[in-house]
Amino acid sequence: MNTPAVPERNTPARPERDPYRVYLDALQSPESKRTMKGCLDRIARLITGDPAATGAGQPWELLRYEHTIRLRTLMREQGWSPAHVNKHLVALRRVLKEAWRLGLMSGEDYQRAADLPAYKHTRVPAGRHVEAEALAAALEVCDGDHSPAGRRDGAMLAALYSTGCRRAEIAGLTLADFDPHARSLRVRGKGDKERLVYLTAEAVERLDLWLAVRGRATGPLFCPINKGGRLRPAHMTGQAIADIVSRRLAAAGASPRTPHDFRRTFIGELLDAG
Repeated sequence: MNTPAVPERNTPARPERDPYRVYLDALQSPESKRTMKGCLDRIARLITGDPAATGAGQPWELLRYEHTIRLRTLMREQGWSPAHVNKHLVALRRVLKEAWRLGLMSGEDYQRAADLPAYKHTRVPAGRHVEAEALAAALEVCDGDHSPAGRRDGAMLAALYSTGCRRAEIAGLTLADFDPHARSLRVRGKGDKERLVYLTAEAVERLDLWLAVRGRATGPLFCPINKGGRLRPAHMTGQAIADIVSRRLAAAGASPRTPHDFRRTFIGELLDAG
């Protein structure tokens, strides 16, 4: 790789002193942890030229400005979009900050290495409106599926459409977050900030139908279901929710949509309503 050579450590870093591990451990959202881990692993592969490299054990604290500015250029040379590069730069700055916090690099070295301008871009965000007819068709598909997954997916689609929640927020919900009397969900968003969102009467009805299958035990509001119809008491991932949205819409003959399209639709309808 065309990066200035990064010096090697004299001794391997202990896991509890590895900036990579410390940074990932500090992230509260599993979705964020997965995203930033992927970013740092890709950066490690740029640094080492090893396609199997990960960020664990890399000498992050030995990176200097000549390394990081070259990495920024390499990302663009790889054909990455400005938004994709900027996300990786955030991860790089944060792992450098952990190296400084751990006393592995000086404040001056950290400030210089992290002084990386973001790429400016003015691309219109991708995504499309979710038509009410498409939602209705997908819900009809769920209603025709008499397995536990049909009840769960119908409730999930209704919650996405009526609240505008992010997929990670839906994945992080617990039973205690659902208040059927107030028709509300307590959602933990970015930065662990809590807010209340409100459900339509139909969404509450669908959640009640799902809970009749799930039961009232504490734990995740939505959970994985295996092919045999057995429920597993664990949180789903944001990607699993995106896959369900895609699968149910495809079965309904609707155009592909993402959970974020549901959020965009919700916000657009709020604006239309004034």
